[in-house]
Amino acid sequence: MGFAPEIVEELNILALYDPSTTLEGIKVHKTAGPAMVDAAQRLYSKGVVTLPDGGYLTPLGVNAVAHLRALLDLLEPR
Repeated sequence: MGFAPEIVEELNILALYDPSTTLEGIKVHKTAGPAMVDAAQRLYSKGVVTLPDGGYLTPLGVNAVAHLRALLDLLEPR
């Protein structure tokens, strides 16, 4: 089982968030490319971020980023 490209794009956006604070958001500009813009909109529709172009993490998003960071820490070469 592999990851669909759409999921990878969503994970890449989530990886941009600072997990140490909920007071810092991101903005995905229209010039970022269609795949990234679409991924931000999907995260918004899933209730993970507050705005269609990023914004802040919702409580669900905070949880998702925490899990993503744990996975990335596990997989990073030491």
